[in-house]
Amino acid sequence: MKRITKMLALAGVVASLSLGAGNLMAQRDPSQFRQMRLDRFKTEMAVTDDAEWKVLETSIGKVMDAQRDLLAGMVGGGFGRGGRGGGGNTNNASTDPNAQNGGRRRGGGGGLFGTPSPEAEALKTALDGNASSDVIQAKLKALREANKAKEEKLEEAQADLRKLLTPRQEAVAVLGGLLK
Repeated sequence: MKRITKMLALAGVVASLSLGAGNLMAQRDPSQFRQMRLDRFKTEMAVTDDAEWKVLETSIGKVMDAQRDLLAGMVGGGFGRGGRGGGGNTNNASTDPNAQNGGRRRGGGGGLFGTPSPEAEALKTALDGNASSDVIQAKLKALREANKAKEEKLEEAQADLRKLLTPRQEAVAVLGGLLK
């Protein structure tokens, strides 16, 4: 139960950050969104020394990447995916770039939280194909194991970042969803 609560809290933080920037995400690519978020942290953490920021930026980037990877595994790539049963509306294929591939963006993207993990994709494929309970259980186990490894990577990245921060910067990182 504690693990589920942690995952839901993390998903909630990222979702609230993403919802607040919904229009921004629609207008900009993920690298621009990431850079804007990094710039915001630099400002809010009051970092004026470029050498200090370079170290912090690298560590913050590792946390952001680990969060994205974990969420991609937990939600199968995010809200940009099509529903179970897939298929998109092919009638709008010429006007809607997301109409094919089950509503997913073209180019291998996976929506709001990045590219879905292979384990999440395998589980979705098993569900869509009405696989047996044994197959679904095996895919679910593989996804949980992959997510556990991603959680550990996130916790390590957060611990590394925490060591670099002043108490004020740590508070900004907690409020910004980088740290617990």
